[in-house]
Amino acid sequence: MIAMLRGVLDTIAEESAIVDVGGVGYLVFCSRRTLAALPRPGGSTRFYVETHVREDHIHLYGFLEPEERSWFRLLTTVQGVGAKVALSILSALPPDQLLASIAAQDKSQIGRANGVGPKLAARIVTELKDKVGGFALSGVSPFVLPGGSKSGAGSANEEAVSALVNLGFSRTEAFGAVVRAGQALGDGAAVGDLIRSGLKELSP
Repeated sequence: MIAMLRGVLDTIAEESAIVDVGGVGYLVFCSRRTLAALPRPGGSTRFYVETHVREDHIHLYGFLEPEERSWFRLLTTVQGVGAKVALSILSALPPDQLLASIAAQDKSQIGRANGVGPKLAARIVTELKDKVGGFALSGVSPFVLPGGSKSGAGSANEEAVSALVNLGFSRTEAFGAVVRAGQALGDGAAVGDLIRSGLKELSP
């Protein structure tokens, strides 16, 4: 099983790259974000690799960072998300934004990826919300808002998030702002204080 490749970048295509490792060219499928970050052909590079072995093919999927590979593995555990869709999601959202979108249950952000419709986006945020505890979001567990209250309806934190969304911010932006506001204000912060502090966080 191939886990890593280090060599000379030979070719960059629309969805893949070829890396020359000791005279052997390996075809590696990548996200657009990864392809854009590669050096010019002739430069040295390293891929962290996820190997998929099927009856009719062996495909290598390459990532510049282990974190992106971890997200690829996690995304492909969701029914309906194959390797191509997972790469499409990682092309649209870097890992930190992907985490924030799942934490905020923001289906619209996931739906930006090609091949991801509303139903699949909803399934992704639902199925992954309890699986991302190993990923950090500003040092806070992504599904517990400040004060230990869950992000369910009726909490002061959720009310503050909803208020910021109603003011025109995305749910992902609002969620992150309320998390940071709650950290600054401490447990038991009032909705109004969370909203005001959240707005300051979101101000340019």
